[in-house]
Amino acid sequence: MTASPERFDTLIIGAGMSGLAAGIRLALFDQRVAIVEKHSLWGGLNSFYKLGGRRLDVGLHALTNFMAPGTPGAKARPLARILRQLRIPFADLALGEQHGSEVAFPGVRLRFSNGLALLTEEIATHFPAERDGFARLVAAVTDYPPVEAEERSPSARVVLREYLRDPLLVDMLLLPLLYYGSPTPNDVAWSSFVVLFKSLYEEGFARPEGGVRRILELLRGRYLEAGGELRMRCGVEQVLSRDGRAYGLRLEDGRELRADRILSSAGRVETLRMAGPEQAAQIQPGDIGQLSFVESISILDTPPADLGHAATITFFNDAERLVYARPDEPVDYRSGVICCPGHYAAEEPHEPALRLTLLANHARWSALEDADYYALKERVWDLGHAAITRYAPDVRPHTIFKDVFTPRTIEHFTGHLNGAVYGSPRKRSDGRTPLEGLFLCGTDQGYLGIIGAMLSGVAMANRHALAGGSGKADTVLSGVQP
Repeated sequence: MTASPERFDTLIIGAGMSGLAAGIRLALFDQRVAIVEKHSLWGGLNSFYKLGGRRLDVGLHALTNFMAPGTPGAKARPLARILRQLRIPFADLALGEQHGSEVAFPGVRLRFSNGLALLTEEIATHFPAERDGFARLVAAVTDYPPVEAEERSPSARVVLREYLRDPLLVDMLLLPLLYYGSPTPNDVAWSSFVVLFKSLYEEGFARPEGGVRRILELLRGRYLEAGGELRMRCGVEQVLSRDGRAYGLRLEDGRELRADRILSSAGRVETLRMAGPEQAAQIQPGDIGQLSFVESISILDTPPADLGHAATITFFNDAERLVYARPDEPVDYRSGVICCPGHYAAEEPHEPALRLTLLANHARWSALEDADYYALKERVWDLGHAAITRYAPDVRPHTIFKDVFTPRTIEHFTGHLNGAVYGSPRKRSDGRTPLEGLFLCGTDQGYLGIIGAMLSGVAMANRHALAGGSGKADTVLSGVQP
C-alpha cells in the first residue's frame, strides 16, 4: 500500500535567504512548515563552498542597510525590524563596518561610506553645480511613499533628470545600485532606486565576522530551533494543482507533499514551469531575466592595502557612459565591482583577497565544450585583472589561489534561467501567481540583496500565511525598505 502524502501548513521551495526567513517566521507561529532544497548547501545565490582547504563566500560583497544600534532611527530601519521578526539578536551578526567605498569613472571618483555625509561632500567637490539638485533628490527619496509597486514605477533615469543635469553624475549614482539589484539594462525602476539608494548610500555596508556563512548558520539554526523541517537534496519536479489552486509538490524522487499553501523562491518563470504546461504558457519573453555575471575570487600573498588599494568596494566604469547590459561577448570588461573582503572592521583578520565581478553572456558560456569552458575561465581571470589596473592594483603576481564562477555555475546552483542573478525584470510585489495558494518570495517578488531577500520571506509569510489567520502575527512589513 502506498503511504499517504505528508501534509504541512506551508511548503517552501528553496533554502536561500528568503526561504529560510519565511520558514522561521511561520515556524515561530507554530505552523508545520518544510523547506525543500535541491542542493546539499543552503543559501541559494548567497552561499558558501569549500575549495582547496578554504571556505569561500558566494554573492556576499557586503551586507547593506547597516545602522549601528543606538543610531537615531536605527530601530525603525529594515535590518533591525527584520531581525526582530526573526527573533535574532543584532549582536549575533558580529558586523564590521566598511572602511569606505567608491564609484570610479574615467577622470573622476566619488567616495562614499556609511551615511550620506561623505558622498554629499564628494558631489559638492566634483559636481558643484549639482549640490542643490542632489539635496532635492535626497529629500525626494526620503519623502517617497514606499507602497508603489515596481511594475507601476517610472524609470529612475527619467526621474533623476528632474533633479540632476549632469549625465555623468546620474550614471555614477546609478552604477552601484544597478550592480546591487537591477534586472534592467542601464536603468532601474524608480521605486527600486529609492530602496537601493537608502540601502547603499543612506545606511551602508558591513560584513559579518566569518562572512556569509555566519548569517546562513543563524538563519538555519533559528529555523530548526523553531521546529521547521529542512530537506536537502530534495528537488521539485512539479507544483501540483487542481481547479486553479496549488495543493502540493511532487518531488524528483516521486514522493508527494501536501500543503495549504506554497511559497517559492525559485523565481516566477521557474515556478510557473514547475506548475505545468498551462501555467508555463503564460510566460512572456520579457519575463525571463538576461543579466548575469562572471566572478573571480583571488587569494593574495599580501593585503590589497599594502599594494595601494584602500577601498572596500570599487564600482568602476571604464567608459564615458554607464555600461550595464548583457554583452555580446562572453564577458564585458568595461564595468564591474572590485571588492576587498578584508577591508571591513573585524576582530579576526581576513585572508588577503580580492573579488572581481563582471557582466557576462550566459548563452556564450553555455555553448562551450568543457575544455573550452575551463580555458576561458582562466583567460577571463587574467584579462579581467589586467583590465582593472586603472582602478585597482595588478594582483596577478600576488595571487596564490583563485577560483572563477560563471553564468553556468549560477544557473546550476540557483535554477535561474540564463543565470539571471536578479531574476525577471517584471516583479510581482504582492507575490501572487496565477494559481491560488502559490506565492513568490525572494528575487521575483521584488526585494533584492541579503536584507531584501529576508524581508521578502518575512513579508510574504506574514501576508499570505499569517495575516488573518491566528491573529498572533505582527503587522506585515509594508513600507519597510530592504
